[in-house]
Amino acid sequence: MHINFITGGIAKDYRGQIRFVNDFDMSQVKRFYIIQNADAELVRGWRAHRIEQRWFYVLSGAFAVDLVEIDNWEDASPDLAIQREIIHVTEQRVFHVPAGYGTAFRALEPNSELLVFADYGIENAKLDDHTWPVDYFVNRLV
Repeated sequence: MHINFITGGIAKDYRGQIRFVNDFDMSQVKRFYIIQNADAELVRGWRAHRIEQRWFYVLSGAFAVDLVEIDNWEDASPDLAIQREIIHVTEQRVFHVPAGYGTAFRALEPNSELLVFADYGIENAKLDDHTWPVDYFVNRLV
């Protein structure tokens, strides 16, 4: 399974607007939460999930998302290739990150908010939570 985007859109009329991602099949979703970093300098990461997958939708602002595919869960290589995606509220899309990836997030604008969907309940979170220091992966883009 690969990282991908699910495209949505926006409908506007005199009453206002509706943002949507109609092709996002939420049948696997068990819970959601919202991330708002304290400021635009903070990097939240590295956190990876071996069996859980996540879907991300920007509610406001924008985020830089660094991703790494974990090669060894007991001793991940610090020089793994890192992919960066920029996700912005104006894009109207859901960003899907399958199981097996680590992520690090930085807000690019003040008050940016990220809606996160997960496919396992909270009781599984402590069983599938793998973390590394923010400077662990040496190829991280600044």
